[in-house]
Amino acid sequence: MKTVTVKMPKALAHRLALVARERGGNRSEVVREALEAHLGEPRTTAGSCLDLARDLAGSVASAPPDLSTNRRHLRRYGR
Repeated sequence: MKTVTVKMPKALAHRLALVARERGGNRSEVVREALEAHLGEPRTTAGSCLDLARDLAGSVASAPPDLSTNRRHLRRYGR
């Protein structure tokens, strides 16, 4: 796990200590739970570039249909 240092007012630190004591845990557990509740579910990444740009795919009418198979567009590739 990563360690994060947080500065907080004394009153908030006191409330944090009370909640941790009531739950029988430690302050770190309470802070983790609060952050997870506040931030919601973890974000998931899309499976591919196409998933990220699906709404853009095919939106340019004047471009060649497939640059990867057109030898003219690959002539200087890698040089």
